[in-house]
Amino acid sequence: MQHMVKLVFVLMPANVFGKPKKNTDFKAYNGEGFKLSVPAKWNPSKEVEYPGQVLRYEDNFDTTSNLAVMITPTDKQSITDYGAPEEFLSQVNYLLGKQAYFGKTASEGGFEEDAVATANILETSTPVIDGKQYYCLSVLTRTADGDEGGKHQLITATVSGGKLYICKAQAGDKRWFKGARKFVETSASSFSVA
Repeated sequence: MQHMVKLVFVLMPANVFGKPKKNTDFKAYNGEGFKLSVPAKWNPSKEVEYPGQVLRYEDNFDTTSNLAVMITPTDKQSITDYGAPEEFLSQVNYLLGKQAYFGKTASEGGFEEDAVATANILETSTPVIDGKQYYCLSVLTRTADGDEGGKHQLITATVSGGKLYICKAQAGDKRWFKGARKFVETSASSFSVA
């Protein structure tokens, strides 16, 4: 009686050069007193949106997905001198954009009467990284025009050496759920000050 042996071969890609694979989705960026991971497929942008902006990168396909770093002088010794994270955000609310239309509107699309924009804090945290206190805020902003269904904005901030350091990374709501979340969250959480 003959026995048949069935051989199964699994083809695996060969790591010919022996180096471990690395994450190529991000590249390290070292700035003046700070560092972070920037999405590799995002490009530098010359657009200046905020006071003290020293860096801006944006998605090749959608400029709504972007990140910026701002450094401004401050008389505060710590980020906690601004108050709680929500109080800090109210002092830098220019980061969220300003309502430009102030006429009369009906209550539509979930907005209050005479309002065409809203911002909701989804989450805050106050980590200590290398002995420095940080504020991390996740904010969802929406406008009555329905652009992208809103914007997810992640803000990471700290104070060091008489300077306020802020990293803001954002993506539109539709793109957030189609993969942009990973890029925005990784960039914001990688931000640190020397």
